Amino acid sequence: MTWFENWFDSPYYHLLYKNRNEKEAKSFIDNLIDYLQIPNKSKILDIACGKGRHSIYFNKKGMNVTGIDLSENNINFAKKKENITLKFAVHDMRRMFQQNKFDIAVNLFTSFGYFENNEDEMQALDAMAKNLKTGGILIIDFMNIKKLNNSLVKYEKKKINDVTFEISRSFKENYIIKDILFFDKGKDYKFQEKVKALTLTDFSKLITQAQLKIINIFGNYKLEDFNALKSDRLIIFCKK
Repeated sequence: MTWFENWFDSPYYHLLYKNRNEKEAKSFIDNLIDYLQIPNKSKILDIACGKGRHSIYFNKKGMNVTGIDLSENNINFAKKKENITLKFAVHDMRRMFQQNKFDIAVNLFTSFGYFENNEDEMQALDAMAKNLKTGGILIIDFMNIKKLNNSLVKYEKKKINDVTFEISRSFKENYIIKDILFFDKGKDYKFQEKVKALTLTDFSKLITQAQLKIINIFGNYKLEDFNALKSDRLIIFCKK
């Protein structure tokens, strides 16, 4: 089992990240809809949707949304929120979901770069492209590696409920490694996140190979210009 299959299906993953900034996430989606002038009832594919927080908000804004994720636990949770225009499915992003079906596809909150094999990254981008209609837009939201390299928090402790997480971060062989240690219910646990340190240059190559065209690049959730040294995020808009 890969690290992401193991960790993302764990209840401790959702405990650690339960305090994500929902207001910021909703504001980001509002900005995407406003910038692209996305019409009501547009078909949105949320790739690696987790428990569906972005999918649910897109749907509340009038979109027909499908969320896909590899984690069965995530999808079972998300399915509780389903309606006629909001659906969820267990699916591997490396495989095409529905060809030429969607107006917009999104891959948000650093939900890429998990795979050991470079071919898997290419398969994932290629599948994302094939899911889009001609003229459709893919939005990738990733961390900005160059800034992170200069500001990496190497160690921290977080106490959430009764669990104290010890988190260590490092750069190793073009990966960002996050080791997560904690003790709960009489047992020691160790999980790891391992994400490729993909730069804009890396993404540009993958996107070109997937026969997509970069149409804009932003550096934060307000959709302000990207600065390689200062921006918190790398947000790429691509067109099929």
